[in-house]
Amino acid sequence: MEVAEEALLCFPLLANTSCRKMHRPPSAAALTYMLLSAISLITFILNLLVIIAISHFKQLHTPTNLLLLSLATSDFLVGFLMLFQIFLLDGCWFFGDLMCVVYYILDYWITSVSIGSMVLISIDRYVAICDSLHYHIKVSQTRVKISVFLCWFVSLIFHCICFINILKQPGRYNTCVGECVIVVTYAVGMTDLFFSFIGPLAVIMVLYMRVFVVAVSQVRAMRSRVGILILRGTTVKSSELKAARTLGVVVVVFIMCIMPYFCIAISGQDVLLNASSAAFIICLFYFNSCLNPLIYAIFYPWFRRSIKIIVTLKILKPDSSQAKIM
Repeated sequence: MEVAEEALLCFPLLANTSCRKMHRPPSAAALTYMLLSAISLITFILNLLVIIAISHFKQLHTPTNLLLLSLATSDFLVGFLMLFQIFLLDGCWFFGDLMCVVYYILDYWITSVSIGSMVLISIDRYVAICDSLHYHIKVSQTRVKISVFLCWFVSLIFHCICFINILKQPGRYNTCVGECVIVVTYAVGMTDLFFSFIGPLAVIMVLYMRVFVVAVSQVRAMRSRVGILILRGTTVKSSELKAARTLGVVVVVFIMCIMPYFCIAISGQDVLLNASSAAFIICLFYFNSCLNPLIYAIFYPWFRRSIKIIVTLKILKPDSSQAKIM
């Protein structure tokens, strides 16, 4: 009995103070471990390919692709954080109180950056479709780089401020050894919810509704054998519409994957979830970071060509960065 009791403890040597492991059916636990591990590995590899492709090939150094690079970087880091989530599935944290707080800050930060990158992508497509004549003036490489930097920097500062009190005293809310718990005030929680989800989602939906209206008009024009749509003095190219369609798919998939997680957060019903439901929502939340490169592979010929060059190691040849990808 003592052996069985020790097996249920996070730290068997600290029997009096150790937390207990979360009880879950072995089959469900094994399936969740394998699923998250597979998602983490695929997320690592695919997003690394996106990062290498956009960074290496000069032809891909466009404002839109810089935003995709920001999104791929955040998705790559999500794959890294997923490894820590695997440890938390049993309810045991083995990396200390300070690393617990750092983990949550990184988790909130990277998630916020992903959503921020989606907002920037939506703005980019809005300008490209609805004000294409001034696109190259309004959306320059320099402006995009500054926007991406601010997205990462402001999000980091915001979440460090949110967790400043917990950083001063890590583990203050833990009730046993091996627990990783943080508590934020209602005001901070609602501010973060608006800053990281409600506000960005509203911006994305409004911008893409406008893009959708223009896209529909373009399709009607093309059906009537008009190659270029002129709408209120705006000229829209078919290539821009294809990019808007692809990135629209990315945005829709993103919203579908994160919506359950934030809906639970808004309703405050997370305590009513059983272990299987919670694991599914977490897997779906992280799975989005794995899906984005797959969407690029389906819709972007340049990404498929880039993968072929990278995998066959032709990328190591001199002047490979000058290769024609698009």
